[in-house]
Amino acid sequence: MVNSMVQWLTMAFIAILHPFYVSVIDINHNTKESSLEVSIRIFTPDLEQTLQKYSTTKVDIANPKDKVLLDKQISTYINQKLQLKINGQPATINYIGHEIQMESVWIYADIPKVAQFKKIEINCNLLYDYKDLQSNIFHVKSKEIEKSFKLDFPKTTTSFEF
Repeated sequence: MVNSMVQWLTMAFIAILHPFYVSVIDINHNTKESSLEVSIRIFTPDLEQTLQKYSTTKVDIANPKDKVLLDKQISTYINQKLQLKINGQPATINYIGHEIQMESVWIYADIPKVAQFKKIEINCNLLYDYKDLQSNIFHVKSKEIEKSFKLDFPKTTTSFEF
């Protein structure tokens, strides 16, 4: 009993000293709408501190002074750090909005006019400018088939074929 308590406390201490930095990117092909739905989950403090590097005003995602400006900052950052090619063609990611859930931010976007979805090429360096311990986990789904991959800094590219 004492041994397991010591192990638990040791693991908790290590986790505090060495936190993890991860975001999750879900890409789902919506065949009815002929679009790709993109959702990105990032820890709120990580995104705030990253956006702060590119801003002269204080970035506060939970209580923004200017929501329109914050949405523009998030959209610009996502489009700079996440580039996609769909079936060999560059795609434009249309930012829809974001919401806060607990300690993280969900960012929503879409890519319209994707009737056929056979291949996606991803170039992603989200939050690599924040921490070099960053990992970006991708879940891509098409026609009930889901594939996943984890990009660890400094790796930026992956692709999926369906």
